[in-house]
Amino acid sequence: MAQAIERIHEDTVGTFSRSWDQSEAETAALHRRLTDDYGGLSEQDMLAALTEEEFPGRSAVIASFGTESAVLLDIVASVNKDLPVIFIDTGEHFEETLRYRDQLAARLGLTDIRNATPSTALIRRQDRDGTLWQTDPDACCTLRKVLPMRQAIQPFGLIITGRKRAHGGLRSEVEMIEQFGERIRLNPLADWDESRIDAEFTVRDLPRHPLQAQGYSSIGCAPCTDPAVAGGNVRSGRWVQSDKTECGIHFNADGSMSRGGQQDRSNRGQAAA
Repeated sequence: MAQAIERIHEDTVGTFSRSWDQSEAETAALHRRLTDDYGGLSEQDMLAALTEEEFPGRSAVIASFGTESAVLLDIVASVNKDLPVIFIDTGEHFEETLRYRDQLAARLGLTDIRNATPSTALIRRQDRDGTLWQTDPDACCTLRKVLPMRQAIQPFGLIITGRKRAHGGLRSEVEMIEQFGERIRLNPLADWDESRIDAEFTVRDLPRHPLQAQGYSSIGCAPCTDPAVAGGNVRSGRWVQSDKTECGIHFNADGSMSRGGQQDRSNRGQAAA
């Protein structure tokens, strides 16, 4: 399988090239220009323009390898199969997700899958018995997802995600091009709905996540993921016993999901997650 898997955690700073270094003010001006220059392009053309012309060698995808990931990754592969794809391997994923990650990467020919893992030292100190997800789910997400993600994206100025407005909640006003702190975040499928995603799976002949057939519509860590709630949105099976809706990897320091559009800046309580 043409796949290089690099394990990343916060003890491996020296593994990376120079970190991305740009002020938020500079990024705000850049965001305005990119929106003006590329906002009218198709998903594939926008992805190609930003990764190849604006951020060559400084672009990465964050992928959960969940039920919708294959469509975005297929578009990515059509542009550049060598683009880094970061998977946050929390140590709590379903085995089906890990197998699907490998299957999909091989199927699409993706060559640079990077597993961002939590620090084993921090796990020993903060979640030795593996029950943090029960006692403090926000802290668990910080430990197992947010901190590894922050480390993994250090070299990159452009972060690409599969977030969509149709997911609802804090994602209902996601923009295609956003400011994410000192970085730019691209959400090529921001305005896609479930029916369009389903149609693309068929047209592109993409494999489905194996748990989707069991009623899972959004898949994260096994302890905090259930089948979708009847009548709920695609993410209704996440953290069903609490009012938590996001793990925190997409939050800015001020608690907002993004900057540059009409963004929902609520949910400050989860900003640290």
